[in-house]
Amino acid sequence: MKHPGKFLFPAALMALHGVAGSATATDTLLVTATVSAACVVSTSPVAFGVYNPTAGTVLDGTGTVSVTCTNGTSYTVALDGGGQADVAARAMSNVPDLLTYQLYSDAARTTVWGTTGGELVSDTGTGLQIDHTVYGRVAASQNVAVGSYTDTVNVTVTYN
Repeated sequence: MKHPGKFLFPAALMALHGVAGSATATDTLLVTATVSAACVVSTSPVAFGVYNPTAGTVLDGTGTVSVTCTNGTSYTVALDGGGQADVAARAMSNVPDLLTYQLYSDAARTTVWGTTGGELVSDTGTGLQIDHTVYGRVAASQNVAVGSYTDTVNVTVTYN
């Protein structure tokens, strides 16, 4: 009868010899990326609804400017003067008539939302969408014709 252990001993020695003769080399792998500042903007309209010029009251409405910027990116939002090209004299048009209105950055409707300095809305991106409410007001008692009035206001987000 043959002894099975007779062959195990040399195999074990060879296995140990293989381990003892092993070597390793190591290094590190640098992985890099640069995240750039970026923003996207979208809007929902300021839809005032039906205006009654004989009511003698203002008509208020709201819309939204939604901004998504990379986390930590500071930005400002500007609203231009629309078709009248003048922030102080915004008006919706139904040629030849104009229906004046104003856009504000606060619910009290005291801070005009415009294109410079204190008229801008500022914030810092979180990587998630931030909604900024646009508060609109149509002035009372305007003598205008029946019809649909519109204006297009350009929204500019400046970031760094």
